[in-house]
Amino acid sequence: MLFFLPQNGIHKVGFTATKKIGNAVKRNRAKRRLRALFCEYSNTLKDGTYIFVAKQVTPEIEFENLHNDFKKILSRAGTISL
Repeated sequence: MLFFLPQNGIHKVGFTATKKIGNAVKRNRAKRRLRALFCEYSNTLKDGTYIFVAKQVTPEIEFENLHNDFKKILSRAGTISL
């Protein structure tokens, strides 16, 4: 899930995972995976504040599927400029 607030000249990002995902190991893994994907796309994103919320499947899903979902979320929000 992505929350986006457009702002000129500002590039902030936050990652969150609730206890519904699991223990601290699973929550941290989910946030690490989201951070890695964000770093990959950070040069092509519009300025603004991004908040990524990990879902329950984020720690276990295959990385390729997560990568496709991440790209789909960014394009739906209109934040990616490829």
